[in-house]
Amino acid sequence: MAKIVDPDDLNQGTEIVIDDTGLKTIQLLKAGNLSDDGVTLRCVYSFLKEEWKDDPDLIKFPFPMISITDEQFEMVNGWDWADSTTRELIRDGGWALKDSGGVSEEEWMNVTTLGSFETPGSVTAYYLQVDSGSAAPTDFVYAGPVNEAVKIYGDVTHGNFDYRDFFKPFLRAYAETYDSYDLLAEQGLTALTYKKYAMPLSNDADVKVTHDDTTTSGSEPYDDIVVSFFDTPFQRTIGAGTYDFDILIDSPGAEADAEEIYERVQYLLRKSVDINSGSEGGVRRGEVTPELLAFVGDTLVTSNGVYIDGFQPGDTNRIQFYDTGGTLREFPFVATGRISFNSYLQADPDAYYWMFYNSGSGAHGSSDAIIVKDNDNVDIKGSVGAASYVDFDYDYDNNDQGGLGGGNPKPVIVVAIGLDDAQFVTATMTIQATTTNDVTLVAALERNYDNP
Repeated sequence: MAKIVDPDDLNQGTEIVIDDTGLKTIQLLKAGNLSDDGVTLRCVYSFLKEEWKDDPDLIKFPFPMISITDEQFEMVNGWDWADSTTRELIRDGGWALKDSGGVSEEEWMNVTTLGSFETPGSVTAYYLQVDSGSAAPTDFVYAGPVNEAVKIYGDVTHGNFDYRDFFKPFLRAYAETYDSYDLLAEQGLTALTYKKYAMPLSNDADVKVTHDDTTTSGSEPYDDIVVSFFDTPFQRTIGAGTYDFDILIDSPGAEADAEEIYERVQYLLRKSVDINSGSEGGVRRGEVTPELLAFVGDTLVTSNGVYIDGFQPGDTNRIQFYDTGGTLREFPFVATGRISFNSYLQADPDAYYWMFYNSGSGAHGSSDAIIVKDNDNVDIKGSVGAASYVDFDYDYDNNDQGGLGGGNPKPVIVVAIGLDDAQFVTATMTIQATTTNDVTLVAALERNYDNP
């Protein structure tokens, strides 16, 4: 059944019960034409007007409602809704329960979300009414997109609380993108009132979440990834500058790639426990902690103030950081590649390799030959050590060795030599702004080396 908007679809004694015998209540029942889809508050108001006009018993009593707008009403003259089920069935309008002096005893706003849910029948959004990282949220009554009443005020005899200064709904489910909305901040409100508020809240399938919670909660490298919150900003150097951050995601040992870091954080942000692994920052209940990361295509982007330690070097070019001031920070481009060795180099315990520039005054073949430095300013050279390959990285934007300039392709030559098993070998390539600068050294079998 659809949401009822026509008062002709309501009937006394079936969908609605009007008790004028002393309690002065109006009750909605899930019967006849009325289902979980509910009925608009405007429709209820219109139905009551018709009943008061046509029912000789009802006209003896003061009318129960005042219409402020088609989405804002007041319950007056001692009338109230009969029960929580009734309130849960009201759609598209907020109301206040007024005393005889016109003062609010209760206030209820309507929350209507805009946008679709990826799995509307199985995912229920939830909300916070206090701005706290440790408070438990409240689930909306119905799964799927929201159109419900939420109580925002009660006087000392009606709950004794005032939640008119904060409201934030959340939408979080496994393998679906996350969404939330700070109602007052986003809509420039100073206080909430008893009316309808429409707000965006939607999600899609999250293609970057490919492992279940059992994996992301209890296996490596996921269970080593932690989040820490800081009261005082810490600094990290990115390129030539040092910037402030106040949330640290740590992936010890650079074992996790960008997707694994993201999956672990998304898992933590659905937890109902404190996810703060640091000694500062207070309690941070996962399910109400603001989103920390998002993917834009294959680029991992942090929220303001979030930094990641220990990410894989190969992911350097696809992580963007926003500092505490909301400014985007990116590392200079780090080119990466792989030097592969054939079986003779692998078998030779004395095999060694070097990478030289192959142009300019420091080119290989002269006494001024320059060994290429990696992204940490360390020579790209070393023992083969029976490995089938070694990976390297390179500061593409800034490396100016030999006056060749930064930010441009660099011709290089990789040389290797062994003793008993591998002859001298070279291979050339050009380091480009990519992560696939690969070269293979194929040494001939050494047949004549002898050191008796």
